[in-house]
Amino acid sequence: MSTGTAARGVAVSITASVLFAVIFLLAGLLPGWGAEEIFGWRVVLTLATLACIFPFLGAARAELGTLVTRVRRRPSLLVPGVLAAAMVGVQLWLFMWAPLNNMALSVSFGYFLLPLTMVLAGRVFFADKLSVLRKLAVGAAALGVAHEAVAAGGLAWPTLLVCLGYPVYFVLRRKIGFDNLPAFAAELLLLLPLGSYFILTGPHGISSGGLGNLDGVWMAWAIGVLGGIAMALYLLASKWLPLSLFGLLSYVEPVLLVVVSWILGETLGWASLLTYGPILLALLFLAVDGRRGVLR
Repeated sequence: MSTGTAARGVAVSITASVLFAVIFLLAGLLPGWGAEEIFGWRVVLTLATLACIFPFLGAARAELGTLVTRVRRRPSLLVPGVLAAAMVGVQLWLFMWAPLNNMALSVSFGYFLLPLTMVLAGRVFFADKLSVLRKLAVGAAALGVAHEAVAAGGLAWPTLLVCLGYPVYFVLRRKIGFDNLPAFAAELLLLLPLGSYFILTGPHGISSGGLGNLDGVWMAWAIGVLGGIAMALYLLASKWLPLSLFGLLSYVEPVLLVVVSWILGETLGWASLLTYGPILLALLFLAVDGRRGVLR
């Protein structure tokens, strides 16, 4: 891999993380908008944005052809495909709901834990080997999770939904060979009727008589467009970077989400150091492990 390709991969990965954080912030700045209505606009406009981007992505066009051929030969693949669409739909809705309901930090904590639960998922479902550093990372993360569970009387359900739900989603997609951008677009297509219904029946929809009140509509539309761009950049980064380096850069997003949570008014007490400290130590172990992998 050339230095130029790696540099482009790092740039687009960080840009994607920044865009996801901007989406999180915009969702939290839309009072009077329901999470379902914002979710609907995100589905519709992300799908439209991907449709505009696809013609410029040769690899995506090839993957789309392969996807269609596979489904035609094995229509039964539609069943796990619909299940994957339902899973990602819940995650997209949660990403819109949390900033509006003072649960942004809970979701951010879930994204902090996600790289570690993905490591465990790889071990359980794909027999990935755990290096010493990865074992130390899992152990450190377990300490942070244990403190949070004791201090808060259990982990918040948004945290669990993110850190446990996404690994199931990614494992399912990889098992059925749908781990690419066209498959994600197909999932959005399956969610399109639901998203359209939420738009039409939301506070600003036609059926509610609120169409004349367009306060915040540009932010809702921006969420959808930025979602499509961010996903395309995320895919490019995954192709241009070694998997280990790509994994390291995925830690940028949860840090930015915590910053957005602070901007939206949520706070962290000093006791949270006993939760986030071990988690950050775990991410450091993974970073060192990933860096060693890149050097090899």
